Amino acid sequence: MDAFVIEGGTPLKGSLRVNGSKNAALPLMATALLTDEPVVLRNAPRLADIANMRRLLHELGCDESHDDEGVMRLHSVDPSGSHARYDIVRTMRASICVLGPMLAKRGEARVSMPGGCAIGERPVDLHLRGLEALGARVTLSAGDIHVATPPGGRLIGSHVFLGGAFGPTVLGTANVMSAATLAKGTTVIESAACEPEITDLAKLLTSMGAKIEGAGSPRITVHGVESLGGADHQVLPDRIEAGTYLIAAGITDGDLELTNCPLDALLALKDHLDRAGVCVEVIDDTDPLRATVRATRRNGLEPLTVTTHPHPGFPTDLQAQMMSLLTLASGNSVITERIFPERFLHVAELSRMGARLFRQGPTVVVSGVEKLVGAPVMASDLRASAGLILAGMAAEGTTTVRRVYHLDRGYERMERTLESVGAKIKRVDERELPMMD
Repeated sequence: MDAFVIEGGTPLKGSLRVNGSKNAALPLMATALLTDEPVVLRNAPRLADIANMRRLLHELGCDESHDDEGVMRLHSVDPSGSHARYDIVRTMRASICVLGPMLAKRGEARVSMPGGCAIGERPVDLHLRGLEALGARVTLSAGDIHVATPPGGRLIGSHVFLGGAFGPTVLGTANVMSAATLAKGTTVIESAACEPEITDLAKLLTSMGAKIEGAGSPRITVHGVESLGGADHQVLPDRIEAGTYLIAAGITDGDLELTNCPLDALLALKDHLDRAGVCVEVIDDTDPLRATVRATRRNGLEPLTVTTHPHPGFPTDLQAQMMSLLTLASGNSVITERIFPERFLHVAELSRMGARLFRQGPTVVVSGVEKLVGAPVMASDLRASAGLILAGMAAEGTTTVRRVYHLDRGYERMERTLESVGAKIKRVDERELPMMD
């Protein structure tokens, strides 16, 4: 396994281009299962999760390619396969998004219970309840979810409620919306996820011939059609990658320009950063989802109260990065996690670097310190990895972040990106490092 070795204390300065969104691209890729015609995705990121989804689609009968320009071509040529095996699915939770498309087009689907980051319970019951509302027959056996269309071979439009204990389900909304495009009649999805990745998926499905209204709102209406065609689609820029680099400018007291930045999807973060003392200046927002912005720190960092919420609230995927920033604020901050209450494995690792953190249930009190100190730390999940790297760039001395394979699931060679704007960071083989205390 690889690790990052970081020499902290260098402000980041320069320009970065935001890559395509992982969280958008994965359900977009699954739409290839809804049509017999090719689907082309542009600005597709080159990430471990994307490679795993390509492998999964290949096993499900899709010809697939992904060139160096970020152009991905997917074409379902063999509809006989319907089993998403555990060996692939265990690597990423988003593989569940093949369930709805495969069910709607092929009449059945068998998907192993998904894996992914260890950030707490993320059940798929809302996905299954939504598909059952469309008439699907659902059974569980040997760790697999098996779904089949009702007698007659086609799903039936219905009212579907997707609200859960911690808010709407993004992948569940993607699954049900995709499945409903080929259902007979009209489907109304209540308490739908409002995330921009859902809007991007609806845009692609519409270009394929689907009839969808209300994407981006809590109520989505889908009028089923007989068939869908191919399409050529530009993947949304990654708002979590963009947010991570905006926070990186703040925590290192740097000066970063971001192009292809989905600013319109980051307004909650922009507001929080402004109150914390990090200025995000808009240079060009002709297209607010592909803007050019500049991030700088005004003076010192101010404490905040942060609560994660479904979009358009503060993203749970930026909670760890924001916590790293607030460890250096002049006062007490309070961070409450409302989406994944157990998503705090980075707390103990930040404490190793001198952060003063106190956790009580889903809330962490962050008492700002004057400086962080480099230390060996262990990444526990994708976004925690990013938070620890940000802390390492701001700390005095050397920080070693182990298990960065988590990071490669969501950031395209992050060390190279950060090196290009002045970070002193290198990727090494963990076997070359001394044992952690």
